[in-house]
Parts: sequence; C-alpha cells; structure tokens
Amino acid sequence: MGNKKTNKSEQTLEIHAKEMLSDYVTVVIWSPDGATLGVCSAAGEVMLVKVGAINELSLQPLQTATGKSTDCLSFSFDSQFVAAGGQDGKVRIWRVNSGELIANLDNQRVWVDKLAWSPNCNQLAFSMGRYVQVWNADDDIVEITLNFDSSSVLDLAWNPVVKYLAVSGYQGVKVWNGEDWDEDPHILSVPSVTNAVSWDTSGQYLACGNMDNTLIVNEWGNSEPWVMEGFPGKVRQLAWSNQNTLSGAPLLAASSSGNISVWEKQADENVGWEGLALEVHENVVNAIAFQPNTFLLASAAADGQVCLWYEAEQLLQILEGAEGGFSSLAWHPDGQFLVGGGCGGELLVWSKSMRAKGLGRL
Repeated sequence: MGNKKTNKSEQTLEIHAKEMLSDYVTVVIWSPDGATLGVCSAAGEVMLVKVGAINELSLQPLQTATGKSTDCLSFSFDSQFVAAGGQDGKVRIWRVNSGELIANLDNQRVWVDKLAWSPNCNQLAFSMGRYVQVWNADDDIVEITLNFDSSSVLDLAWNPVVKYLAVSGYQGVKVWNGEDWDEDPHILSVPSVTNAVSWDTSGQYLACGNMDNTLIVNEWGNSEPWVMEGFPGKVRQLAWSNQNTLSGAPLLAASSSGNISVWEKQADENVGWEGLALEVHENVVNAIAFQPNTFLLASAAADGQVCLWYEAEQLLQILEGAEGGFSSLAWHPDGQFLVGGGCGGELLVWSKSMRAKGLGRL
C-alpha cells in the first residue's frame, strides 16, 4: 500500500512528556504552524501548551474549570486565533500570542459541540442546534446563519481548497458555497443520519460516516457516490492520509465501535474502494489520525491503548499511559510528535524514537 516504504525504526515513538488536566480530555489539536498545542476538558478547561525538551510541557490556561464541558477547539488557519465551544453555549475566541479573549458569542442555552475555522480565511463556523453560524474575525460579525432544518447539526467540515462548508445530520449532508451563502446548498442524501464528515486534503473527496452502519465517499463533481457496508455499528471517526497511493487517491480510515477499516481506491472504477480491517482494540475507538506525509495510522481507544499501524496495515507499536482509556489524539504537523488525551485527564506527548524498535509498549 502506498508509494514507498519507510523504515519501521523511523516510525516508532517514545514518551516525551506528561501532564494532567482535572477531567476527561475532550480535544487535543495542534496549531497549523506547529508552535502550540491546544487542549480542553470536560471540566471546561482550555489550555495552550508549548512542548519543550524531554519531560517539558508549558501550560497556559485560557479558561480554568467551569464545571461545564468544553467540547470543541479549533485554531485559525494562520494560527493567530483559537476558538472553543461547549456545554454553556458560548463560543470564545482568544488571540494565541497574548491569550487575550477577543470575542464571547452567547448561543443562549444551545450546546455548541462542533466548530471549525476555515482553512484559508478568518471565518469560524459553529453549530447552534439546527443552525450553523459563521463568524468573521476580521469584521467581528456573524456573517451568516445557515439552517440545516431537518435535525440538529452533528458535524461540519470546510473544504480545504475551495470555500465550501459541509454540514451533516438527519438524511445526509448539505454543502454551502461560502462565496455566495444565499445559494441553495448542494444536498448529498443519505437514507439515515450522517454523524461524521471529512474532506480529504485535496478537497476532491468527501467521506460521510453514517448511523445505518455505512460509509459513503463522494467524489466532488461525480453524481455516483461509493457506498461501503458491513460495519458493526455507526461509523464514528474518519481520517484521510495527506498523501496518495499509486491509484492517485489518499487512504481513508474509518472506525466503528472497536473496529478500524482502511479503504484504498482501486484503479478499476468498477471496483471502487477496497477495505482492510485492523482488529486489536477491545473497546470503542475514540480517535484515528494519519501521521502527516506517511501512511502511519494512529488509533486511540477506550481500552487504554494507542496503536500505531505501519503503512495502515500492520500493528507496529502500542502506547499506553491512560488506564481509564484514551479519548483523543493529534499528530504534530511535521509528524515529530503525537499527543494523546485520556479519559482521566491525562495529556501524553510522544516523540519519534531515535532507536530502532520492534513491537513495544511504552
């Protein structure tokens, strides 16, 4: 699978540093420039973290524990702003360099559990019940309120290339054109509920994870989507590699319950995408992510294991350190660090090992 094999010893990780938050880590995310790690918790904490030398993490609290969960966190494309939303219905935006709170948007008792900055401008989209609002940081205004209409918004994702915003929920996905918000959205119909959406890094493919145990891949401009079936439950997590296989398409990983499958597009259009099952986890997989510029896949689960899958095929290494399970993970933009969040508040950072290792436990 893929264009070239990477030496396995270059892929193994070792523990770099560890810290503790006061509750379940809901999100870990790196700023696009790789300078800052963002983390938030079910206690409401929001922190910026600088990763230093071995055993060094410098934590800057933006918000201390409030007793109400913070559930979503996102950095702006230029790493200038960070936004958080959660149980209290507020969307807060800070300047990353100074930690200054520059906006506090109140959504009046509506739980905000999805938000994302545009990958190419300072627009922030966030869920608000059946609606999505888009806030413009440059003008400090809500630019548009989009009505998903058929249900609460379950996920949203910006196209990384063109100004499209995909919003999912009951009966599928609506894709709005950010160049003209008044245009009717493009509708991708699903006979159940789409609870996860993800664009690949080229903006060509949109994956939809559905509650009827299916995965759908839409190639933009192609009216016939690919449908993958046979999952043990709803498809909860999606992740694309940022490099292509020999077929010219990226790999797509999907998780359902404790199972992971990796899908590779075949050269024969009639075959479509073929899947490979990765089975090690004994509990729900809460996060999956490809290391940038490789096919190394990381998976974090409630069984207390982070698994590294060499070429998204073979179990390479198992990382531990969160006895109550792992809730989240994120790769540094250059692939040097992997961070995992734990259900007990653990924040663990691993770095590339300089020593050759086989299968190991840390």
